[in-house]
Amino acid sequence: MIELFDEDFDAIELVEGALILNKAVDPDTQQNWAEAELARLAKEAEQSLFHERDDKQRLDSLLRLFYTEWQFCGDHDAYFSSENAFIDKVLERRKGIPVSLGAILLYLGRKLGMPLEAVTFPTQFLVKVNWPGEAPVYINPYDGEYVSKKRLHAWLIGNDGPLVKLEAKHLATSDNPTVIGRWLALLKSALLREEKYTLALRCTDLALTFVPDDPYEIRDRGYIYQQLDCHQIAATDFQYFIEQCPDDPAIELLKTQVSAINRSPVTLH
Repeated sequence: MIELFDEDFDAIELVEGALILNKAVDPDTQQNWAEAELARLAKEAEQSLFHERDDKQRLDSLLRLFYTEWQFCGDHDAYFSSENAFIDKVLERRKGIPVSLGAILLYLGRKLGMPLEAVTFPTQFLVKVNWPGEAPVYINPYDGEYVSKKRLHAWLIGNDGPLVKLEAKHLATSDNPTVIGRWLALLKSALLREEKYTLALRCTDLALTFVPDDPYEIRDRGYIYQQLDCHQIAATDFQYFIEQCPDDPAIELLKTQVSAINRSPVTLH
């Protein structure tokens, strides 16, 4: 398996790091095709915007190209589908979620010399635009619309309650390793919902190369092993979680499962 976190993700574009992640989870990922398609789109964008001289107008033209002509859009019908976290699938379907669409938009914008950055806002991924000498503005990559701070505060209230305040930390630029780590968690959750346990197990194994003793990741791995009928391995992972997090609300249920596994006869395959 690819050692995902051996990669220097800050030395490459976010979308390129996402493709490395995708390939590590699913070897069938069309990484070479996706890289070629990204390069093709970048070239097409450069040719389309060649005569634009105003930087802000160039960005607005890129957004029109991306969302109107190329018809990239948020996946309203199957938001939580794992396909929305695989860059090759997003490029094929022209549908995605904020982080996958945002990663592609960042790639294209930077290729055109635009001052775009990634923001992992608490409710979703954003693209920050840092025009020289001006306050940053923010784009919702789900639909390509600019988002005001008033609207961002409303999103935050909906997520954290009426007393929360919009702070600078919420809009800080995120480095690629941070985004990739969250992308991995998102992908694992989607694969678990779809009962694609072998792929979900790869997500957990990758996460544990980064934080080897994370009890919650080990608990999730135990659940996956249980679904794959590897009950003794599951029990070992559950027992580790029980010992490390004795006050967790799920402890009693896990103790019951471990006890049931230990009482069951071991099947040799």
